[in-house]
Amino acid sequence: MADLFVNVLRAHQWIYENSKGVVGHRLLFGNPTLLLRTVGRKTGQERTNALTYGRDGKDYLVTASNGGSPRPPGWLANLKAKADCEIQVGTTKIPVTARATYPDDPEYARRFAIVDKVNGGRYSQYQEKTSRPIAVVVLSPR
Repeated sequence: MADLFVNVLRAHQWIYENSKGVVGHRLLFGNPTLLLRTVGRKTGQERTNALTYGRDGKDYLVTASNGGSPRPPGWLANLKAKADCEIQVGTTKIPVTARATYPDDPEYARRFAIVDKVNGGRYSQYQEKTSRPIAVVVLSPR
């Protein structure tokens, strides 16, 4: 079942990228989805990940949940190495600066609630599966 879900996510990202954003913004479960473009910290190559997001004013919020895995997703380390990156929301490309936040940030709980609601409580379920704090990444347009 997990393999099927991973394949669905990959197909969604492929459709989003190859339609240049015309299709994909709300394709998967109807959740708003963006494309996060980072630079690999080791390879220097562009990496793209389709992620659901919430909005906090002008900022976009994504979570580094990795499905509740003990390890965060690779894109989080890429953002920590180089915070300036790009997102694509639908057909619009936006240069952003990323900042990972954790439970010691006074705004973390409020931001986590925003993205958790967008995803029907899945991020709370993922947090229960892992002992690491799941980062909420704030993507601020530059």
